[in-house]
Amino acid sequence: MGKVLLAATFALGMVGASVVVVLAANITLQGTGATFPAPLYQRWFTEYNKLHPEVQINYQALGSGAGVKQFQDGLVNFGASDAAMTDEEMAVVKDGVVLLPMTAGSVVLSYNLPGGPKELKLSREAYVGIFLGTITNWNDPKIAAANPGVTLPATKITPVTRSDGSGTTFVFTQHLSAVSDEWKKGPGTGKSVNFPLGVGGKGNPGVTALIKQTPGAIGYVEYGYAKQTQMPMAILENKSGNYVKADKASENAALASVELPADLRAWIPDPPAPAAYPIVTYTWLLLYKKYADPKISEALKSVIRYGLGDGQKFSEELGYIPLPANVVTAVSKALEQIS
Repeated sequence: MGKVLLAATFALGMVGASVVVVLAANITLQGTGATFPAPLYQRWFTEYNKLHPEVQINYQALGSGAGVKQFQDGLVNFGASDAAMTDEEMAVVKDGVVLLPMTAGSVVLSYNLPGGPKELKLSREAYVGIFLGTITNWNDPKIAAANPGVTLPATKITPVTRSDGSGTTFVFTQHLSAVSDEWKKGPGTGKSVNFPLGVGGKGNPGVTALIKQTPGAIGYVEYGYAKQTQMPMAILENKSGNYVKADKASENAALASVELPADLRAWIPDPPAPAAYPIVTYTWLLLYKKYADPKISEALKSVIRYGLGDGQKFSEELGYIPLPANVVTAVSKALEQIS
């Protein structure tokens, strides 16, 4: 499972505290998966390596589809996915699977609309229609209705989607299926779906780049990417009929509407809270229950404890939601399954 160098023994600290690691040699951990949490994971791995230079963590953000596949094939020490693995996906992993929600974030609709308003509101009917291809111009009455007093250009709308197997796509299409029967019966939900129209970009960075270079474009990206690249984000109508922007308060309101079950798999396709942002998700690390080399499992658990503790401090600045205390406790307990 990946290229691994020999290590020695570990003495592990508690979550939130510095982790003391005593090593006689080096270890390299290999991971692949979601682009959604990649900026946060890369920060964790970099900061952890500063504390423990003998531990190298190589993470390739190739998308959730690739993360699940390479994890199933035993090509990596860990995977990452914004769509929690299904029972069927886990059944083919001979060493067992432990799913760990490590952070959470929102999917936003970023757009490039020269001559458009500073703040753009989109009703559920409008943004579903845009991606179904039934709303094709920015001055469509269904968009104008939510933006009274605003002059909208007649620019053609270019939807931008993901070209790779993507957990962000899963989260977005799961939400669209929850709010639209036409979408549910049509393109449906998945890491890869047949969008009726538009252009595709690879990863959250690829979608962000396409939006920035295409006047009239709109696409779904992880909030942190939109924040870091200073992209405008639409204010979306939620289940309660309120127009809500993605921020800490609205994201936390969405998370509060779901309780994680024992297997730590939970989805929030359409949160009911009046103040909730409508498209919010957890994102998971995928680990084996049993590793051939116990030193690898101990190294991974050490890195994860860092992410659950000191690593959470980087969440907000990078556009993610710090895990609630009860989720940190549940994930810490789940680590006990790994050997």
